[in-house]
Amino acid sequence: FPSHDHPAGEEILVLDGVFSDEHGHYAAGTYLLNPQGFRHAPYSEQGCRLFVKLCQYAGAGRKHVLRDTAAMPWSSGSVSGISHKELFDGATIGDGTTECVRLVRFAPGARTPDHDHPLGEEIFVVEGMIEDQFGLYETGTWVRYPARSRHAAYSAEGCVLYVKSGHLPA
Repeated sequence: FPSHDHPAGEEILVLDGVFSDEHGHYAAGTYLLNPQGFRHAPYSEQGCRLFVKLCQYAGAGRKHVLRDTAAMPWSSGSVSGISHKELFDGATIGDGTTECVRLVRFAPGARTPDHDHPLGEEIFVVEGMIEDQFGLYETGTWVRYPARSRHAAYSAEGCVLYVKSGHLPA
């Protein structure tokens, strides 16, 4: 791509291959939040597959975020069989948002209790399958749960999810 701006930011998860721009080379598992006004000329020498969300990191003064998820440990959560890697948490860093982005891993047979999403949730199935009362979602599926939604999730085989929450209007 030619050099271009991202006036409202950009979010990237490298799914496979190596994604590059003039700022660096990013292997599978790399997570990037490019802030409002970020400029780059992306390319890939060997090819890559990306999950990209545009207009996802607006706000003056936000910092560039780069995470090598392959080097990050999984943290245990409050639900048995479910762990996560925190990629971004606006509340934790005090940037004035409730936005949270994680990779979430379900062990085979893991289940969440029924729970609410006051400000919505989006998931992208990175690998495996997950299901809830609304459907079964395989690798490559993107699902958006609106603000004030409620569900319980289960994975018979196990899965890894990109999960973004706390960012949709109520």
